[in-house]
Amino acid sequence: MTEQHARLEMVRLGASFFQRGYATGSAGNLSMLLDDGHLLATPTGSCLGELDPDALSKVTLDGEWVSGDKPSKEISFHRAIYLNRPDCKAIVHLHCLYLTALSCLEGLDTKNCIRPFTPYVVMRVGDVPVVPYYRPGDQRLGEDLAKLAPHYKAFLLANHGPVVVGKSLREAADNTEELEETARLIFTLGDRPVRYLNAAEIAELRS
Repeated sequence: MTEQHARLEMVRLGASFFQRGYATGSAGNLSMLLDDGHLLATPTGSCLGELDPDALSKVTLDGEWVSGDKPSKEISFHRAIYLNRPDCKAIVHLHCLYLTALSCLEGLDTKNCIRPFTPYVVMRVGDVPVVPYYRPGDQRLGEDLAKLAPHYKAFLLANHGPVVVGKSLREAADNTEELEETARLIFTLGDRPVRYLNAAEIAELRS
């Protein structure tokens, strides 16, 4: 994919997220690893529904701002993931309603906050660990994600929202939407008895 195509795809998917209510205001950010080894990312304070392809931030994996508008302070945790997961080519971080609500609950299983009850999260994402709460932009967020990145495709930042990786921005977007819909089901089901998948069923899906 050429850089121009990457820019247009980021604008298109950002607008899609915004128009369908997955992103509000200037919350959330997207990034992609370009063929030249640089990162393309949404700028600080930008609305995903109003991205300008020519104003997208371009930075090196070392964090040097190359061109475009100023990158988000959260690009630091994006970089930490790319540097520690070679197959990651794109990252989606949103403050979408149900996953953010889930991230605010006490007592979550920090190793996997979504106990499998449908096959799709197991097949597309796998386990979703919880990263402890840190102030947005805190370097410890990147440090924790760097340790988890080799082993997981998605993470839930406590009191903050999801971070999802993919081999393309489209894949990361699809996986984010799958997680958000699963979180919506969790709140819809509420306290009703849930038939969770058993160990054999999960193993079959993972194989």
